[in-house]
Amino acid sequence: MTEFVKGGEPAQNRLKTNQTKYFNAFNLIEGIGPIAFKKLLAHFSSLSEAWSAESNQLREASLTNLLTKRIIEQRRRINPDKEMENLAQEGIKIITISDQAYPKLLKEIYNPPALLYLKGEFTSQDESGLAIVGTRRSSLYGRRITPLLAADLAQAGLTIVSGLAKGIDSLAHQSALAVNGRTIAVLGSGLDKRSIYPLANRRLAEEISQQGVVISEFPPGAKPLAQHFPQRNRIIAGLSLGVLVIEAPQKSGALITAHNALEQNREVFAIPGPISAENSLGPNNLIKMGAKLVSQANDVLEELNLALLTEKAQPDKKISPDNPEEKSILKLLSEEPIHIDKIINQTKLSTAIINSTLILMEMKGKVKNLGGHNYILSP
Repeated sequence: MTEFVKGGEPAQNRLKTNQTKYFNAFNLIEGIGPIAFKKLLAHFSSLSEAWSAESNQLREASLTNLLTKRIIEQRRRINPDKEMENLAQEGIKIITISDQAYPKLLKEIYNPPALLYLKGEFTSQDESGLAIVGTRRSSLYGRRITPLLAADLAQAGLTIVSGLAKGIDSLAHQSALAVNGRTIAVLGSGLDKRSIYPLANRRLAEEISQQGVVISEFPPGAKPLAQHFPQRNRIIAGLSLGVLVIEAPQKSGALITAHNALEQNREVFAIPGPISAENSLGPNNLIKMGAKLVSQANDVLEELNLALLTEKAQPDKKISPDNPEEKSILKLLSEEPIHIDKIINQTKLSTAIINSTLILMEMKGKVKNLGGHNYILSP
């Protein structure tokens, strides 16, 4: 029988809320990370007990003298209840490692975060996650193949996990959203509006929160410090059955994510690229080291022993022109990029007409601008 407290709230829910605020409070103290949380949870009956502990009791939990001193000093300036109110005002929720909703795959890694800040909701589908990562400075090649693969994998039922960075990460998220798929963005900063990084992707983060989850182990106000991103990358790998590297130079955060995947006993996939391209050095070397070479979505699904979780609802769509100008342009477009100058030359239409028509066609979802004035039919 469920025990209720005054006001009709189940006692177990009140206890959970009480502990959650102390998870958050401890996370606001400099130097508290997964290892310190493990020690506190192992030594004390609850984090609320740990929050009021004396110095000698904290040292008995095997915390260092420096960390003990920080806890004693910094907790004086932290009001756990007020901090939870601040989170609510930002629309940020918390899942702790003690919660049933905590991602199962992530809990399996060596140093899972003790808590996650999130906007959005996890679902059971997210247990079939695939990380897609790559360089911020993507090439035309990367900008063409990322949407194709990410869309196919999302339609197959995989949740696309990435880091919200510019380049390959953003394309992976956007492509999953475009086909109504699930996607998870893992940040190396706080989730509050001022801290989301990069700032240019704040709107994308909002879209993801409506159709997936945006998460961070860093509290609101946390800046995107360099040391945060390797920590973020272990979470990207930890949430995933495997990591697909699309484009990455030899020294890259994407490769750190791939190495995290190997350490976590997850699969590593890579897209081969031209041997002369700097962005292909990372994936090509991963393939030499034994990563699965990927040229289509089925390569990933077969390696993970996954059947198509959801069939494509519609056959390949036929794009119909709405006017003579669109008809002339559609005759030239395919899955191969074509430059706007070539479109102008072959259609014999003016630059102004081609520009305005392409903009309208992109808004209608008929064409895709790959950058550099190169266009393809919308996938």
